[in-house]
Amino acid sequence: MGEDEVIAATREWLEKAVIGLNLCPFAKAVYVKNQVRFVVSAAKHLDGWLEDLDRELDFLAEADPEQIDTTLLIHPTLLPDFLDFNDFMQLAEAAVEEHGLEGVIQIASFHPQFQFEGTAPDDMGNFTNRAPYPTLHLLREASIARAVEAFPEAETIYQRNIETLEALGRPAWEALLVRTKT
Repeated sequence: MGEDEVIAATREWLEKAVIGLNLCPFAKAVYVKNQVRFVVSAAKHLDGWLEDLDRELDFLAEADPEQIDTTLLIHPTLLPDFLDFNDFMQLAEAAVEEHGLEGVIQIASFHPQFQFEGTAPDDMGNFTNRAPYPTLHLLREASIARAVEAFPEAETIYQRNIETLEALGRPAWEALLVRTKT
């Protein structure tokens, strides 16, 4: 599968699910200003994906936030098993620390089989973090702080998202994202 196809599926998920269902009320502003960087890793192994992460952490830390505010680092083939991906997140978080970027950049994780601890695999709440491919979302903490200040009761977003997806239901979710791999 080509890079363009991976980015197109990720954009569709971002537009229809994340922005369209307002799962992240902060996403639309940076997306419409073209401040979201989409990077597809072609690494053949986890070390290569970590090297891509290292480059993206450095890139985002140096980039002008008015030009690039956030990065989606996507890998279409590595870590198809969510538990393996979840374990990998410890290495990703360690990379943030190794780059001296704790408190500057944080990583949110998305995966086609994402599952919160203590939930059933088909629990609609898990779909809040389901993307077409394993994805590391690199976020500037300063941008998050500004967005949270502007959004009253930001701590309620998580519960509101679960309620939105439960009301939507699995068939409607699948219809919404017909083209993407979920």
